Amino acid sequence: MSKGRILVVEDDFDISNMLRIYFRGQGYEVQVAPRGGDALAMTRKQLPQLIVLDIMLPDMNGYDVCRELRQTTRTSHIPIIFLTQKDERSDKIAGLELGADDYITKPFDIEELKLRVKNQIERAERENYTDPNSGLPSSAIIEERLRELMRAKETWTYIDAKIENFEDFKEVYGFVAGTEVQRFTALIMGEIVDELGTPNDFLGHPGSDNFIIVTYSDRAETFVQRLETRFNEEVQQHYSFIDRERGHMMRDDREVPLMALSLGSVSNAKNQFADIREITELAAEDRRRGRDGQGEDIEPIDTSW
Repeated sequence: MSKGRILVVEDDFDISNMLRIYFRGQGYEVQVAPRGGDALAMTRKQLPQLIVLDIMLPDMNGYDVCRELRQTTRTSHIPIIFLTQKDERSDKIAGLELGADDYITKPFDIEELKLRVKNQIERAERENYTDPNSGLPSSAIIEERLRELMRAKETWTYIDAKIENFEDFKEVYGFVAGTEVQRFTALIMGEIVDELGTPNDFLGHPGSDNFIIVTYSDRAETFVQRLETRFNEEVQQHYSFIDRERGHMMRDDREVPLMALSLGSVSNAKNQFADIREITELAAEDRRRGRDGQGEDIEPIDTSW
């Protein structure tokens, strides 16, 4: 099982390749971006759980990369460790003021960097900042975003998504396969936000089979339809050929339908909310109605974090 996803942003091939080899050997998934623009594009496509960021880059400096990540709702929670040759106190302060979580100077001790990476990822998980499987923001940040919705003047839509039959799938195919489905879900959600959403849209993963989206787009209905269609078509790749052909899987001598995504939404365009629980309860109710009463009732997301 992976210890987490790391994005190394470094234009020096020798250093980036060394970090890639070392951290993969430690059990991490590692991607490398040689330019700041590449790092921003890769982060939008799949959220890393930590970024090791060089300050001196060929296209834009690390400070600008950090600033954009912190100002974008979807990426503002990702821990960042600056990696640089500079050793001036003012440079360190500048990075920390922009929201970097840590700072290490070249030449660095690889064991020290390993501990800093490990500590930052564990801290984020411990404080419920990120889900360790999907890499999406988890309980603490979701609650913060929901409270911001109560004060927002812009029109927004909150979408509650649940993977139906996920627990059955995980029991039959195993924990690792279940994690891959969670990552797949986060990936297509991110792609659809890039296509139809806004830079301020937010994705969250309260846990297991529940995901949430907050979009400020005026195409929220299209957003929901596209997400449901893509998930239900593409999730079949996670099944065996036999299960895909017969349209169900077997568990304990009973037929279990293939996974599907059910969604419900609410918007402040038509509703006024007194607290965040009203948002989650109304969205969960809309999701249940959309399932035409099939399956067991689903509890709304627990916001008593």
